[in-house]
Amino acid sequence: MAAGETQLYAKVSNKLKVRGPSLLLEPLLGMGFPVHTAVALCGQGHQTGELRCHRNDPSLDDPIPQEYALFLCPTGSLLEQLQEFWRESKRQCTKNRAHEIFPHITLCDFFTCEDHKVECLYEALKRAGDRIRGSFPLVVPLALHSSISYLGFFMSDSPADVIREFATTVAMEGGCSLLPPAGLDVNQETGFSAAPAGGPHYCTVKPCAKQLHLTLAHKFYPHHQRTLEQLARAIQPGHSCQWTAVLYSRDMRFVHYQTLRALFQYKPQNEDELTLSPGDYIFVDPTQQEETSKGWVIGTSQRTGCRGFLPENYTEQANESDTWVKHRTYTFSLAMDLASRKDGEASSRRNGEPHPPQTPRDVSSIQALQATIARKSVLVVRHGERVDQIFGKSWLQQCSTPDGKYYRPDLNFPCSLPRRSSGIKDFENDPPLSSCGIFQSRIAGEALLDSGIRITSVFTSPALRCVQTAKHILEELKLEKTIKIRVEPGIFEWTKWESGKTTPTLMTLDELQEAGFNVSMDYRPAFPLASLMPAESYDEYVNRCAVSVPFCTVGVILIVGHGSALDSCTRPLLGLPPRDSGDFAQLVRKIPSLGMCFCEENKEEGKWELVNPPVKTLTHGSNSAFNWRNWIPGS
Repeated sequence: MAAGETQLYAKVSNKLKVRGPSLLLEPLLGMGFPVHTAVALCGQGHQTGELRCHRNDPSLDDPIPQEYALFLCPTGSLLEQLQEFWRESKRQCTKNRAHEIFPHITLCDFFTCEDHKVECLYEALKRAGDRIRGSFPLVVPLALHSSISYLGFFMSDSPADVIREFATTVAMEGGCSLLPPAGLDVNQETGFSAAPAGGPHYCTVKPCAKQLHLTLAHKFYPHHQRTLEQLARAIQPGHSCQWTAVLYSRDMRFVHYQTLRALFQYKPQNEDELTLSPGDYIFVDPTQQEETSKGWVIGTSQRTGCRGFLPENYTEQANESDTWVKHRTYTFSLAMDLASRKDGEASSRRNGEPHPPQTPRDVSSIQALQATIARKSVLVVRHGERVDQIFGKSWLQQCSTPDGKYYRPDLNFPCSLPRRSSGIKDFENDPPLSSCGIFQSRIAGEALLDSGIRITSVFTSPALRCVQTAKHILEELKLEKTIKIRVEPGIFEWTKWESGKTTPTLMTLDELQEAGFNVSMDYRPAFPLASLMPAESYDEYVNRCAVSVPFCTVGVILIVGHGSALDSCTRPLLGLPPRDSGDFAQLVRKIPSLGMCFCEENKEEGKWELVNPPVKTLTHGSNSAFNWRNWIPGS
């Protein structure tokens, strides 16, 4: 470790000792937060990052005030319906205030919490959830309400009382005060209490006193009300849904700032300019732009904590909620499912009823539910065997007719190729899986099913071979219809290893969907496809992967990428610096088709670590080409 990095780690370590031994730094750094913010939050279970990004952070030693909020968020079918409403309402009626945040029911408005009490909030969330899970409604009844400037679902009183009890319990057991102590003045607008001079600091948590509601549209144009109502009536809130309580935090310094997202890489030309990487978030104060030139703004980078000038046309508007830190979740239906299974087994034993022996897969399913609730994991998988790996660079010429049509000259060529708008020639630098590659993907998916692992989301490189591999794995897991594939360009292969002077022409989401791939059309990549540069440097490649590794929520995330992804997508999680480029190249050459790396959260130590993958390696030998004509006598 360099001397500067050693000093920085020592500096942070001392700060941690002051704030309390239970605070854990590394898991938050991967979220892209400055070190001072990570120290203030100390939330477990986040991606791991690198301290070197914050070497020049001017506010490293500043106490950063954080606000926390508790939301109840839908998942599954209801969430998909709401996201469709979000998309259509924005398209037909332009953006309104509801589009600035994800679908949610507010349980507690934003409140302050001292750093050493954050761990108590996490524990309180689980205790409160366990306490009311038996009374949590299987279906949350929601009734549509519409006015001149508001459209949303209101929750009926009886279920709302149960959920309010949950929020109140979290607040009380989290080490915060629900009611202000005597002698404190309460700010009626914010709900925060200010201690008298010289006295201790208190914070007041106010569970939402209004009728619990899920906002669909807010502050829209009056003439759009009818259209919004028609779109809202297509939503069926009575469908079964997993409701998840989620604890978020935000940096109070930037609450009223504009939030920009970097689209392209930018290297500073002057010392007062910011370095930009695609996906970076920049906070901009609209009142401090007088000194900037046209086309430029001055802002603060969330990733580095540094402030400087940046070209505005390298960015796009983002929502403040995009920068919130997601800390802990409690999924009620999963907890109820697991509890009911255990209770049912205990009841059968007590009543002396015959209990059918469980198959290994039944046991694995229960263990998978436990893992889904208590553990966070990332499984990185290399794609299956690709056609050009077997038939060489001229593979496309071997399977093309003179008029540009595809035919199958060997059984290891795929039966067909998907349609591409530019024709078959685009497959040359974006080859598909071979028939053996498809088989490899399916056998790996079958093994994952037998292992009992519970995949909760899937991210893939935009390369066709990776999307195909993900599809076949999901088919074997029986999840091809319930989990959408999220295409993330940031985990594409190191472009220096790609042939040609330009990045390959990859299939669009529309083309993939038309070809039968269940890809998500709503997912917004961390690294836009347009930002991929040909022949990028090694540093550019590893930085791209570091910002693109998805944030690990509850469950197991599957990442299907290239051999290089097994290293570049796991080291940021593990908090390790990039390998030397030469060592990296040697390592990647040894990774087989469907090679896997499995990262798992170690809650006790507050960090991520590599563990045994859930399935064994797939090994197979080569099969030489055979021509029966060579057996004819005299040939």
